[in-house]
Amino acid sequence: MKVFIEEQKFTQPIIIIGLSVAFIAVGISSYNEWSTILEGSISEKLGSLSGLIIILLVGLLFLKLKLKTRVDEKGIYYQYFPFHLSYKLITWESISNCYIRNYDGISEFGGWGMKFSFRKNKVKSFTTKGNIGLQIELSTGNKILIGTQKKEELQRVLTTYQYKIKTHEI
Repeated sequence: MKVFIEEQKFTQPIIIIGLSVAFIAVGISSYNEWSTILEGSISEKLGSLSGLIIILLVGLLFLKLKLKTRVDEKGIYYQYFPFHLSYKLITWESISNCYIRNYDGISEFGGWGMKFSFRKNKVKSFTTKGNIGLQIELSTGNKILIGTQKKEELQRVLTTYQYKIKTHEI
């Protein structure tokens, strides 16, 4: 039994640098206004510090965001923590086609992360970085793209289980 396991996080330097610059800029602004902030009411103090609080919460979210993928004899599992608290399973029987492909995060999905399309061709995207993903076409017509950084390893495991995919006549 072959098993593919991958865990991805948002570790791009641009995100870390952007959040750091925002935190420093808001921190300096708050420091310069500290005497005024201390004289205000509780609501004014919270309002003045809300920028720092929001940046800290966004930074914490990016630290915790994690895309986990697993492929085994039952199917394809994915989890986008903290939005999914457990793995979601796509059984081989529910898949009409799956393959690895290049994608453009900006033009196809408006960026990386957890994306949904409610148009006629219902597409979900779960990515963290890069431009390579596992395209899953369900027998219902829906599509799911799961980003990967381990293209060759994933392809070997997919080849092993390709016979489990049912071809559906339309």
